[in-house]
Amino acid sequence: MSSDSWLTTFPQLDRRDLTMIKKTLDGAYRDFSRSYGDVIESFFDPLLSFLVWFEKLLLNSPWWLTMAAILGIVFFATRSKKLCLGVAAALLAIGIFGMWDNTMRTLSIITVCTLLSIIIGVPTGIIMSRSDRMQKIITPILDVMQTMPAFVYLIPVVMLLGIGKIPGVIAVVIYAVPPVIRLTNLGIRLVDKEILEAATAFGATNRQKLIGVQIPLAMPTIMAGINQTIMMALAMVVVASMIGVNGLGQPVLKSITNQYFTLGLLNGLAIVALAIIFDRVSQSYAKRTQKHLGGKHHG
Repeated sequence: MSSDSWLTTFPQLDRRDLTMIKKTLDGAYRDFSRSYGDVIESFFDPLLSFLVWFEKLLLNSPWWLTMAAILGIVFFATRSKKLCLGVAAALLAIGIFGMWDNTMRTLSIITVCTLLSIIIGVPTGIIMSRSDRMQKIITPILDVMQTMPAFVYLIPVVMLLGIGKIPGVIAVVIYAVPPVIRLTNLGIRLVDKEILEAATAFGATNRQKLIGVQIPLAMPTIMAGINQTIMMALAMVVVASMIGVNGLGQPVLKSITNQYFTLGLLNGLAIVALAIIFDRVSQSYAKRTQKHLGGKHHG
């Protein structure tokens, strides 16, 4: 149905009324951002300070020290020498092609966004798993967050907080947090009821059951959610670069506007390398915890 035929069907909604509604909403949001923008911005100051500190730490540390720290984390999570060699090769290639600084900037923002997503997502998933009513309320919100084009919610964030790191972090978290919420909820709901009944028989409280039984048994599913969150956060890197987030996304954006094929390809491959590293490490860690829990349960 065209807009003209729609307006003839509902004559009370003419173009002037629609324009007035849009102008009123735009004006109201503009007034809100002018009145409360500074207050909201100051609320995010500690996060900005941490992000700037973490980025400087990665940029100012010697490359070999940063690489050793990353490889240490990879080995601790996976216990795989092959994976450590693969990660070392990928990081060396990134350094040789002159993308080290931008990769560290991207790594800092993805790490902060992932931590924020876990801090917000896991408790929200737990709340959903404990109440069918909360699940019914939160699920449509998650559906909107996942289906809304990323560019659309960049607009209110930029209007409210301007261009910079914090608007980028907020946009990335909104886009990336739904999987960890959904899979935390799913993982806890899938825990065997017989195991919970046994825990109740031993006199465990609801909190003890959650921390000691449900979360450990749901951990592989929660880790799958975290894995998906990291992938979605990396997918937002290029979009976030449009609102002033430094990193691998900016050269990709520059290569699109100036048609620099090689620049875009190399930085795109660096984003892919980061995605593969995060993916393999989180999956391997999830499998290790699952084996450990399986052995423990079997014993």
